[in-house]
Amino acid sequence: MPAGTECTGTCSFPGGTVPGRRMVADPHQQSTEITQLHGEATAPSLPQHPTIVPALTVVYHPVLRRIGDRVILGELVAGREAQISRVAPRFSPPRQPRSAPLDHVRISREPFVLRPCPDRSVVLDPGDCRTRIAIDGEPVDQPRRITADQLQRGAILELSDRVALLLHLFTPHAERDTGDLGLVGHSDHIGRVRDDIRRVADLDVPVLIRGETGTGKELVATAIHESGRRARGPLVCVNMAALPTALAAAELFGAARGAYTGAHGQDGYFRRAGGGTLFLDEIGAAPAEVQVMLLRALETSEIYPLGVQRSERVDVRIIAATDARLEALIASGAFGAPLLHRLAGYEIHLPPLRERRDDIARLLLHFLGLDLAESGDTELLDRTEPAPWLPLALARRIMQHSWPGNVRQLRNVVRQLVIGSRGEIEASLSPALLHQLADGASAPAPAVEAHVPSGRPHPRAVERHTHRRPADITEDELVDAVHAPLGHQVHRRGARHLAHVAVQADGDQRGGPHGWPPRRRRDP
Repeated sequence: MPAGTECTGTCSFPGGTVPGRRMVADPHQQSTEITQLHGEATAPSLPQHPTIVPALTVVYHPVLRRIGDRVILGELVAGREAQISRVAPRFSPPRQPRSAPLDHVRISREPFVLRPCPDRSVVLDPGDCRTRIAIDGEPVDQPRRITADQLQRGAILELSDRVALLLHLFTPHAERDTGDLGLVGHSDHIGRVRDDIRRVADLDVPVLIRGETGTGKELVATAIHESGRRARGPLVCVNMAALPTALAAAELFGAARGAYTGAHGQDGYFRRAGGGTLFLDEIGAAPAEVQVMLLRALETSEIYPLGVQRSERVDVRIIAATDARLEALIASGAFGAPLLHRLAGYEIHLPPLRERRDDIARLLLHFLGLDLAESGDTELLDRTEPAPWLPLALARRIMQHSWPGNVRQLRNVVRQLVIGSRGEIEASLSPALLHQLADGASAPAPAVEAHVPSGRPHPRAVERHTHRRPADITEDELVDAVHAPLGHQVHRRGARHLAHVAVQADGDQRGGPHGWPPRRRRDP
């Protein structure tokens, strides 16, 4: 699509289409996250079929507490371009009324634009914007196409090496304002998990939580228990992979005194969870003999403690969790299909962290807050001068990592980061952490394509050279260069004066204010 062309009517994105007249988002964010189109008032209800729309999430800002702020780009869905500058649009924390623009001196007031295309891609056009822009680390000085695959994964836009935004897809949905349920994040993925928790919490049906290791299955089980009518009862957690087969019956159902050699009498997990919830973690690793015992207890709600002749009825809700592919285990005979059917009264699937990239920065900020509070250094999150405690380069590395260990791995990395950076002027990764993140890094998809419009060359299109003339270096770049080697001891005004003098000196040497024509040096 030519750079000067604008879509009209509607623009289709994966998952649905929004009419060009209006776009409605999360009702709890109407003041900041709903884009009104053509000056019409926004309807108070959501579309019957949620639509996937582009959004921008702040993944780095010198004011660190702005990480996670978001704006929904409803104009792209309506076929119109979105303008991004220092003063617009206004970003807001999800489900909060306050909002603010990016508001950084290095971001130009002249906007760059995001333009929708019929093939569900988006073209980023720098236009006359003086902001230095990079997409997934690649500098952009002319219109570039961000493909639908890149949008699905999320593209990182870096602005003047100061602010980073994640351009991604988001599904607005009507999430009831009943709290975060102990889960950090505001991606549509985690929103659906919260919806699932609310739907099933007040029921007594068994729940099976499925997801990769480290995605937070125990947190979800806790949220279900605490949100249901059994919240006043106990929540008993047992790791089935660590349950010895020989002692499984006694551990699960209890044993009478003298039931076996050394038995002093015990209640067992089912008895202890009476009136509450029993959480069976790693259920896929349960031995076959234990599976048979569990199936009997689930079918009849009765248990047989060792050494007791009569059955005992128990009032327990079962929640199980696994990161195993149970269907494959059933095919191999390692897991019983009847037990799966009993456990899966309702299934909740947790997404891996790599599929909810807009939550990575929010989780990073949350964990930093926890660990800095523990070390007594909370004020570091609010420091902006001489520089933010968390540098952009570190945030970029964290955003680009694939996180095979999911939230648990991120939690561990942040803890080590905070401890290893105590007493330092800014946060940094140890060599071991650098190696860990390098091993699991995921290379950005080659989804950024050159988009050369027809007609005259774009004003920002320039030929790339290996070496640049001094006259081509901007004043802002000189200021950055002065700040870098001297740390933060050079005053900003003095640095700008030094840059101005350098530009003037270069112009004098080359023959004029613009360096043309050059002056010839005469030999003595």
